Amino acid sequence: MAANTRFATGVHALVLLAVEPDGLKTSEEIAERLGINPVVVRRIFSMLRRAGLLESQKGPHGGSKLARSAKQITLADIYGALDGGDLFHTARTGSQPAKVSAALKRAFARAEEAMRKELSQTTLNQIAKKSRG
Repeated sequence: MAANTRFATGVHALVLLAVEPDGLKTSEEIAERLGINPVVVRRIFSMLRRAGLLESQKGPHGGSKLARSAKQITLADIYGALDGGDLFHTARTGSQPAKVSAALKRAFARAEEAMRKELSQTTLNQIAKKSRG
């Protein structure tokens, strides 16, 4: 199974916007800094715009910027915009006892709740500050 890097890539891209909040950045500029394809950045930016985390301007002097302060954007906001689904999934096998499946679902729900709580306590601003020094 391949790891989904959308969340980490989105955080990295938003950090680049957070450290220079006054200007617009193009997907090409962000992609170059991250060493990835601009198409990947555009897809992620599209999802972040739909979630209200990013504003974009089209045209020759266009680009993107944060829709609100980095202090107001949590990692949970970004995760919800880019992944949002269940973190864990139980296997669907005919031989798996219902009690095992129920126990797994409860354990997975607790783990996911802890992860989301942690993400909600960390702001984009905190991550951006750590990236500077």
